[in-house]
Amino acid sequence: MKPTSFIFFTGIIVSSLCVAEKNPELRVIEDKRVVTAIGEMPVVSYADVLEKATPSVVAVYSSQIIQSSYYQRAPQGIQDLFRQWGRPLPDTELDQKERLERVGVGSGVIISEDGYIVTNHHVVQVHHGKAADEIRVRLSDGIEYVATLIGSDEKTDVAILKIEPDEALPIVTIADSAKLRVGDIVFAIGNPLDVGLTATRGIISALGRDSSGILGPGAYENFIQTDASVNLGNSGGALIDAAGRLVGINTAIVSGSGGSIGIGFAIPTNMVLNVVTNLIESGEVPRGLLGLIPVNLTPDLADAFDLPSTRGALVNQVQAGSPAEKGGIRHGDIILKVDDVEIESAPQLRLVVSQMRPGRKVEVALIRHNDKLTLSVVLGRLSGSVASSEVEQGILDGVLLEAIDKRSRKGLGIPDEVDGVLISDVLAESPYADLMARGMVTLEVNGAAVTTPEQFKEQLQEGVNRLYIWSSGTNQFIVIRIQE
Repeated sequence: MKPTSFIFFTGIIVSSLCVAEKNPELRVIEDKRVVTAIGEMPVVSYADVLEKATPSVVAVYSSQIIQSSYYQRAPQGIQDLFRQWGRPLPDTELDQKERLERVGVGSGVIISEDGYIVTNHHVVQVHHGKAADEIRVRLSDGIEYVATLIGSDEKTDVAILKIEPDEALPIVTIADSAKLRVGDIVFAIGNPLDVGLTATRGIISALGRDSSGILGPGAYENFIQTDASVNLGNSGGALIDAAGRLVGINTAIVSGSGGSIGIGFAIPTNMVLNVVTNLIESGEVPRGLLGLIPVNLTPDLADAFDLPSTRGALVNQVQAGSPAEKGGIRHGDIILKVDDVEIESAPQLRLVVSQMRPGRKVEVALIRHNDKLTLSVVLGRLSGSVASSEVEQGILDGVLLEAIDKRSRKGLGIPDEVDGVLISDVLAESPYADLMARGMVTLEVNGAAVTTPEQFKEQLQEGVNRLYIWSSGTNQFIVIRIQE
């Protein structure tokens, strides 16, 4: 062996000894027991609660049918060539093919063993308020089902789905959301950003949030606010309490970035159950109606009415021929209670009445000229007739239309040259309350002149509608949407 070889092998032996000294055998201490205590101090864990509740939460995927044109299916080089010369590619019916494209991801909660699943209205909708062409549900064990949309209520953002499982499904226990308290520990379980079922923890930050405007005009809001992390995809998922019971359906967040900043909202279970029960039984949500326009009491109004606080709902206007008018309610009354429910604000009054069945007789406690009165009122139906026989009903929800006559021209200051359909009133419950107001005159609907409610109705169409409106001496276009 050459000397150089001896030196080389000697170096290898020395290096190996050094490595052995630097990397001794790994020795760790393992304890595979579940942590329930540290010494004599118990450790709080909600693993058992989540293990029980999580299987009842599902992922919900909505898809719509998309038609692919020849341009979309052409080789990229041809597409680039036609774009360069500004020429469209052929797009004929023969060239088009349909495909399902996933457009939405959300969550849902199994509430019955035979396959009823509650989620959000907006989870099962696609563009322009159209229901998804296909809704798929993925269970926690990975099994997928195509779901049937039983019903959906935009005004509360609640929808109910049905799947046909091969065996009984794991269901969640539902708590009484009226017994929640600020500070209660809650968990949000859902499918955020489609990463898979995820649980986050927080507390109930507030109850009865009803003036955030998240669901839009004419909606009914009564949110639970929580700081449990809620992100895109959590919509329709479960908000559960420390006992593993469902207390709400996660619906929305307040965020400038689109991510959670600790302000999330959930629909309380009592409200959810009321909506889904009606949707399953009748396919709609019948809502009670007083037929008045309430407003919140400001400190100045409370002083003017000689009231000790701003609690209650001030009646700003009573609709002619409405249940409220027939029951003796007048403008200027301050409503404090409906049956046994204390009324704190105008939005709460709308919410409480909306959850009562039409035809129900209620006792309305109010203050009038410092006197306390209790009046009996039989509730009407929100979509039914609330005004006089001259008013055409059922055209736009909560918008009262009539032909212009001499009385209305004089009373509302409508010039003789203005001819159209008068908006004689807009209920606070109407989804068009932010666009329309009493005294406006509709001159055209989708480009056609109208002078009667019948003509107005004939010109309306599903989807987008263009209205040309006269209001306070000026003309303007407004856009309304009519859903199926």
